[in-house]
Amino acid sequence: MPTTEHILIIRLSAMGDVAMTVPVIRALVEQHPEVKITVVSRPFFQPFFEDISNVNFFGVDLKKRHKGFLGLFRLFSDLRTLQIDAVADLHSVLRSKVVRSLFALSGKRVAATDKGRAEKKALTSLSNKVFKPVTSMFVRHVDTFKRLGFSIDLSSPKFPKKTDLSPEILFFTGIKNQKWIGIAPFAQYESKVYPFDLMQEVIDELVKNKDYKIFLFGGGEKEIQLLNQLQNQKENAIVLAGKLKFKQELEVISNLDLMLSMDSGNAHIAAMLGVKVITLWGATHPYAGFKPFNQPADFCLTSDRLQYPLLPTSIYGNKKVEGYEEAMRTILPNTIIQKITKELN
Repeated sequence: MPTTEHILIIRLSAMGDVAMTVPVIRALVEQHPEVKITVVSRPFFQPFFEDISNVNFFGVDLKKRHKGFLGLFRLFSDLRTLQIDAVADLHSVLRSKVVRSLFALSGKRVAATDKGRAEKKALTSLSNKVFKPVTSMFVRHVDTFKRLGFSIDLSSPKFPKKTDLSPEILFFTGIKNQKWIGIAPFAQYESKVYPFDLMQEVIDELVKNKDYKIFLFGGGEKEIQLLNQLQNQKENAIVLAGKLKFKQELEVISNLDLMLSMDSGNAHIAAMLGVKVITLWGATHPYAGFKPFNQPADFCLTSDRLQYPLLPTSIYGNKKVEGYEEAMRTILPNTIIQKITKELN
């Protein structure tokens, strides 16, 4: 194996999934400083990787140049000029399979993450359910790099320093003289979203403590309207959605003392930055391998399986099961408040 190797890492989309690769790549670079990395993903995710040494970013253009089947050949052609030695496909979808196969045909070492679809199917099955943890995505990614010849140890992770906030950001956040709590109350699918009225109870109770400042995260006009309702004109609750650029939001998240999130991308972003993350789980479950990085199991507050024994019913939250619409109501607001208070104290 040459002294310096250039590894191409493919993880094209899905914010949470891209964020989950960051701790693994950070550990890879730290433990193998001779390795050069190029990450291929959507341009939006470039800020995730900007503070990691030896990592370059290649923004894939899936709307024009790299669109469609011919676009994948153009992508391969563009990437080939980078003099790649090995390819780690952390996405394992049709697009990434085509690109990695072209590299394999050109004589490069390739490896792809096994997503464990069979185990996940057994976990979410509505009959003959196998309720046990499947291998986490972090371990699966580590296994991918191992097959390329690079061992990675995730047991003592290092995280980036908290970002010094610019005056532009401080205009919205104020100087930090309280415990900062981020709350991301939304997710891609309804079955993963904590009921609005219960989230209102959580926020209304937290803001009573003037030692806390709450930052509400989301995106899009509809979500901003809902966040404004949750904020409810409380002095120590601030809606950040729509006010900051994505990179600036990441800088605020790095300064949080704790993030409360659904099973969603915001949970994985906070975790990759070394922030404590308390997650709420509805139709999905941490056993599926998506528990945020380096977070204790008791930080995952799950819906009651005694009342709803078929949980989890979905890996991503996109499958609905009749009668399970109210499962998240079994996570009581007081349970969430007590957990947050305990971890902040």
